[in-house]
Amino acid sequence: MTAPDWALLDKHTTGPLLHPGDTAFHDSSAAFNERWAHRAPAAVLRAADRADVLRAVDWARDSGVPIVPRGGGHSYAGHSVNSGLVVDLRALDTITVDPGTGLVTVGGGTLTGALYAALRPHGLALPLGNGAGVGIAGLALGGGSAATSRRLGLTADTLRATTLATAAGTVLTCDAQQNDDLYWACRGGGGGNFGINLDLTFQAVEAPAAATCLLLWDAADAPAVLAAVQDLMRGAPDSTSLRLGVAGSGDRTVVSTIGLHLGPAAELRELLAPAFAAAEPLRAEIADRDFWDAMDYLQHETSGGAFAVRTHFATDPLPPAAVAAVLEHLAARPRSGNPDGCGFALFGWGGAINRVDPQATAFVHRGAEYLVSLDTSWLPGEDPAPHLAWLAELDHLIVPHAVDGAYLNFTDPDLREWRTAYYGANYPRLVATKHRHDPDGLFTFPQSIGS
Repeated sequence: MTAPDWALLDKHTTGPLLHPGDTAFHDSSAAFNERWAHRAPAAVLRAADRADVLRAVDWARDSGVPIVPRGGGHSYAGHSVNSGLVVDLRALDTITVDPGTGLVTVGGGTLTGALYAALRPHGLALPLGNGAGVGIAGLALGGGSAATSRRLGLTADTLRATTLATAAGTVLTCDAQQNDDLYWACRGGGGGNFGINLDLTFQAVEAPAAATCLLLWDAADAPAVLAAVQDLMRGAPDSTSLRLGVAGSGDRTVVSTIGLHLGPAAELRELLAPAFAAAEPLRAEIADRDFWDAMDYLQHETSGGAFAVRTHFATDPLPPAAVAAVLEHLAARPRSGNPDGCGFALFGWGGAINRVDPQATAFVHRGAEYLVSLDTSWLPGEDPAPHLAWLAELDHLIVPHAVDGAYLNFTDPDLREWRTAYYGANYPRLVATKHRHDPDGLFTFPQSIGS
C-alpha cells in the first residue's frame, strides 16, 4: 500500500498539520482520560475553517487513512484520538445568538464554557452539562444530560439543525425538513459516526432564577441518607435536579448531594427536609443564585489521571440490601494516588427527558428515574487491574436493580453489548443511516455505528 502523502494534505489546507514532536501536537491529540495516554495519531490537522475539514475528509478517504474529529477531546474511551488523522475543530468556534428567536448557532469546535459566556448577556439558557472544557458537539450528539435537563430536556432535544461534512465530501444541512434521517441520528447517535459536524443550531430559552445545594455527610450516615434522598429525587418537581453520590478517596468516604432548583432557595430547602431529617449534614450550602452563577457553582473539574466508568439506568431506588452491599464494597476499594478516588452516583433523570418518545430521536433512554454512574480512577504508572476488577464487581452488585441501557456520553470501552446498551431498539435505524451516508465506513472507531 502506498504511504500517505501528508505533504499533499498540508499543501491544500490552511491550518497547521502537526506531527509527533511538533509544538502543539500533544495539546491537539492527548487523550483526556490518561488510560489512553499511549494512543497518538500520525498527524493532527488544526482546521482553520470548514474548507479545511472538507479537504481533510477527501484526503483521508482517498488515502485510506483513518480520520476522527476532535472538539473538546473528552471522550471517556479516548475515541477522539486514533492512529491516523485527527481533525482538531477548536478554531471552528463562532457563536451566533438571535435574541429574538432564541436560536443559537455554534461552530463544531465550540466548548461549553464559551457557549455559556455567549448566552449570559442575552439571558438565555441551554442544558449544557457541567464541564467548561467539554465540546458542545460531542455533548449534544451523545444526548447531553445537564442539571437543567429535567426541566429543559437533553442537549440533543434542543438541537434544531446541524451542518454535516459527510464521507463523500459534501456538506448537508440536517433538520426536520431536509436530511431528516441524519438530523434524527445526530440527536443521540454519537459524535463522529456520520460525518463531522461543522455547526449546530440550538433552541435556547429564557434563563430562570435558580438555587443550588451542596450537602455532605459522613459515611456512617450513608444508609439513611441514600434511602431518603433517592425517594425525594423520584418525587421532586421537574425544576429540581439532584446528584446523590458516595465517593471514597484515600481513607475518607463522603456522601454528597449536589443539585439545582429552578426556583427560590426556600423551596429547595423545604424539598430537602427529608435529607436533613435522615442525618444532620457535616456541611450544608443552600443559596439563591443568578442562573449563570449557579452554572459556575455546579462546574466539575477532575484531578486527571486515568479512570473508568460504568453506567446504568434505574426506575426504582436501590433497596437497602443493595446499598449495604455497595457500601461494603466501597470500603474494600483498592487504594490509588489519584485524589478522584472511586464511588457511585445517582443522577436525577425523568421530567422533560422522559416526555420525548424513545423513537423520536436516536436517544432511546426515556423511561428511567435515575442515571447510575460507577467509577474508579488511578494514576499513570499504577496497575489498573485491581481498579478495573473492583469496578466490575461493583457493577455486578448494581445490575440486578437496573433496567437495560448505558449512557453513551460516559462511554465504556469494556461494555460488551454496547449496541443495545447505548441505542436499544434504535440501533438498526442508526445502522441503516450509517450505511446510507458512509457506506465504506470512513468514520470508524471502536464502538462506532455499524462496526
